[in-house]
Amino acid sequence: MTESRNMFHVSRRGFLQGSALLGVSASAGLLGAPSAWAQTPVRGGHLRMGLAGGASADTLDPALASASVLFVVAHCWGDTLVESHPETGEALPSLAESWSPSADASEWTFKIRQGVSFHDGKPMTVADAVATLRRHADESSQSGALGLLSGVKQIEERGGDLVITLTEGNADLPLVLTDYHLQIQPEGGNGNPDAAIGTGPYKLTAFEPGIRATFERNTDDWRDDRGFVDSVEIIVMNDSTARISALSAGQVDFINLIEPKVVPLISRAPNVEILQSPGKGFYSFLMHCDTAPFDNNDLRLALKYAVDREALLKQVVGGFGTIGNDYPVNANYALAPTDIEQRVYDPEKAAFHFKKSGHDGPILLRTSEAAFPGAVDAAQLFQQSAARAGITLDVRREPSDGYWSEVWNKQPFCASYWGGRPTQDSRYSTSYVSNAEWNDTRFKRPEFDKMAVQARGELDEDKRRALYRDMALMIHNEGGLILPVFNDYVNAGSKKLKGYVHDIGNDISNGRIASRVWIET
Repeated sequence: MTESRNMFHVSRRGFLQGSALLGVSASAGLLGAPSAWAQTPVRGGHLRMGLAGGASADTLDPALASASVLFVVAHCWGDTLVESHPETGEALPSLAESWSPSADASEWTFKIRQGVSFHDGKPMTVADAVATLRRHADESSQSGALGLLSGVKQIEERGGDLVITLTEGNADLPLVLTDYHLQIQPEGGNGNPDAAIGTGPYKLTAFEPGIRATFERNTDDWRDDRGFVDSVEIIVMNDSTARISALSAGQVDFINLIEPKVVPLISRAPNVEILQSPGKGFYSFLMHCDTAPFDNNDLRLALKYAVDREALLKQVVGGFGTIGNDYPVNANYALAPTDIEQRVYDPEKAAFHFKKSGHDGPILLRTSEAAFPGAVDAAQLFQQSAARAGITLDVRREPSDGYWSEVWNKQPFCASYWGGRPTQDSRYSTSYVSNAEWNDTRFKRPEFDKMAVQARGELDEDKRRALYRDMALMIHNEGGLILPVFNDYVNAGSKKLKGYVHDIGNDISNGRIASRVWIET
C-alpha cells in the first residue's frame, strides 16, 4: 500500500535525558550542518526540479498534501515543531526548542522558539502552534496527519508552553510532530490554510496545480544554515522519459523516481549523478493468517523459505535495496533489531514445512504492476523458486485499475508495497496490531498488541529495544508477511547540484531538498 535535519549528532538516549527528560533548552545552534556537507555552501542561483507526483487537484493546504510534489512544496514554505536527524532519524528541535515528557510519557511540554516570524511579518506564537495541531487533530479535518494524532486527548497553551496530553503514553510523540502535514501556520491556517504562509526558507510566488510552483528566498529566515538558492522552481513531470530528458538536457537540476532499469543509461550522461538513498519502504507478498490455507503457520513458513530474496533484489530491484527478513522494519529505524537470523532461500526447508502443513495442490498468488515496479516479474520469480521446493504457485495478473480497492487487503495472497513510517510504533500500529484498519495480513495476537502498547510508552531505551525485538521476532516466525526486499530511493541530479543529504529512510532528502542544496556556479 503506497503512501507518501539538521544536523547535530546525539544518541537517542542522550537527547531524551539531556533535553527531553531534563527539559534543557535546545538552541538553534544544535541544528548545525550535516556531515554530508563536505564543502562550504554557496548562496545564489535558481534551483529547478522536475518531479513526478503532482496533479491538477493539488492544494497548498498541508492537511490535504500527498505525493512527492506537495511533500517538497510544504517544506519549502513551512516548518514543523520538530525535525529528524538525517543520519540517525532522531528527533531534533525546530520551532520547538525543547520538550519534556511526564514519567509515563502521556503528557508532553514543548517550549516554543521565540523571535520567529511568519512570511507576512506576524510573530509565530504558542497559540499558532496550538491552533495548527488542533486543526489536524480534529476528527472532521480530513488531514493526512489525523491518524498520527489519534491518541491526542488535549492540546493547550499552559504557562507559555505548548502542552499535549495523550490518552496513553507515547515516547515517539516528538517524531510524530515531524510529519510534513504539520507545518505551523498563522492561527493554525484556520480560514486560509492554502495561503502557504509559514516560517520556512522560501516564500511562495506562484502555484499552478499539476504544473508548477515557484518560490523566492525568505530573507528574514530565522535560520542561517539553509535556503542557499535565491529561487526555487518545481515543475510537475509525471512522465519518466520527460524527466530524464529534462535532466540530461540541463533543463532541470534534479529529478525523482528513477527506475532501476534505466540507471545504466542515465549514468552515462557526463553531467548527471545518480542519488541513491536508503529506504524504509518494501516490496512484499501478503498472506491472510485467518484464511485457509494460510491459517496454517507451516504453510506460511514454507512460502517464506521458498522465495529467493537475492534473485528479487538483483533482477527486480536492480540491486537498489537491501534484503528483507519477514518483519517490516530495517536498520533505517531507530532501535531496529540486529540479531535476528536472516531467513534465506532454502528449498529443502520449504518442502519440509509444506509437507508438514498437509496442504496439497496449487496456491493462487495475485499480482499487478500496480503493486510495485516489477511486481509481475517478482511473482514469476517466486513461482520459479517455489517450484524447486515442490510448491506450485498459480500467478494471476490483476488489472492495475482497482488493484488497491479490490485485491489488496481483500484477497488472501497478493503482492503489495508499503512506504516507510517515521517510527517503529507507527509502522506496527498501522498494520500489525489486531485492530489496525490496514492489518493486511490479518495478524492478530493479543500478546503482540500488549507489547506494542508497552513499547509506545516506554522511555527506557534498552527495554524498548528488547520489546521491539520480540515484536519483530513474532512477525518473523508467525506472521503473514513475506518481505524479500526493502527498496532504496533512486533519484538523479545535475553535477552542479551540491549538498544533497541522503536522509535516512526518506525520499528527496525528506522533502527538504530545497532547504539543503546549493548550485555550483
